[in-house]
Amino acid sequence: MTDQHDDLAKRVQADRDQLFETLDAIEDKLNVPKQLGIAASKVKRGIDEKPVPYLAGLAAGVAVVGSIVVAVLRRR
Repeated sequence: MTDQHDDLAKRVQADRDQLFETLDAIEDKLNVPKQLGIAASKVKRGIDEKPVPYLAGLAAGVAVVGSIVVAVLRRR
């Protein structure tokens, strides 16, 4: 009887451990400030390794925003 009890207790503990791991993973994914920090560190690392694509993206963004500003000012 104790073997069955021990097996059940081990399975319950394993299920609890898995549940806590799952809840921690969900919490990490829903933690917006933490995710922003992770994304920022990835971008910084990417800029250090290969700056050209990031500079091209920045230039494209500036061009789009500049075009929008010019278009808005011309309509006035």
